[in-house]
Amino acid sequence: MTVVVLGVDALDPDLVDPVDHPHLCLERHERIETIVSSAGEPSTHELWPTIITGLPPDEHGLVLDDGVAWENPALNFASTVADYMLPESIRTKIGAWLLNNTAEDAFRVPATYYAERGISTVFDGIASKAIGVPNYVVDTESDDREHQLRRNMGDLFERDPDAKGGHTSANVAEFYEQCLEMMMIRVARTRRALRSRQYELVFGYTSGLDLIGHVSHDRPKVRNRAYGELDQLVAELAGDLRADDTLVLVSDHGLQNGLHTDEAMVASTTPGLLEGVTDVRDIRGAIERAIRQSDYSPESLWDEQRSGASAERVAEQLEDLGYM
Repeated sequence: MTVVVLGVDALDPDLVDPVDHPHLCLERHERIETIVSSAGEPSTHELWPTIITGLPPDEHGLVLDDGVAWENPALNFASTVADYMLPESIRTKIGAWLLNNTAEDAFRVPATYYAERGISTVFDGIASKAIGVPNYVVDTESDDREHQLRRNMGDLFERDPDAKGGHTSANVAEFYEQCLEMMMIRVARTRRALRSRQYELVFGYTSGLDLIGHVSHDRPKVRNRAYGELDQLVAELAGDLRADDTLVLVSDHGLQNGLHTDEAMVASTTPGLLEGVTDVRDIRGAIERAIRQSDYSPESLWDEQRSGASAERVAEQLEDLGYM
């Protein structure tokens, strides 16, 4: 059995309809409470560490100081100095400029952060795969196509603290297509990890829906189309499940009118798993209950020994073809 978690940033319980989006509702879905940051709304930077640890932000230590851009670990020194020198509104604008005009990116705290501070996570002690989880970066030297697209959007997605939704786009149609590509990539990577049958827990994440919500808050048809397309992507993921697998969808907050809302969402193919889940801090416990109930046995394509005769024939043919 494999437990698959798909984190969908900004999946909003008020915008998910059981008739139109059956695969986003799964067998059971619930609205849950989230945590509001110092900026006055729920923060991606804080909430995914909360989801994987079960701890509130002030306990896991990844606390939003002044906007996503400014809290980028690469900018910590500048942030520390500026806290004493610059007004909050100016720091926010500088942070936005840095994200728009440099190669820096947010949400890139390494996975080692947690062990170094004695903080346990849902990934500890099991065969697990984390795919793009914010502030749990297993390999800080590499990224995938979703991350590359997000980092290099340029004027397709610019932070603007003065704009409704906090962002603007020079071309909303092209921006939408890139966001859908991002979602497709992360769902595909999650499917691949599930199909490999190497992991007890596969935890994928995508930010595409959140980005669309920030830019297309005044285009309900675009937003609804995105939910419909995500529903189909999740249907494909669910189609890869075996009878004893569990799929969980979870969000960190909702998003309406361009702003994060203070309700998130969780759904599962195992209805009983959601008993007692009322808050983002309860998600880790639910995932771990599912793992404890599983009978996990990894599968491998690479354990079988090739016969000597077969190996020799392959080598001879490669030699004849000029590869060796």
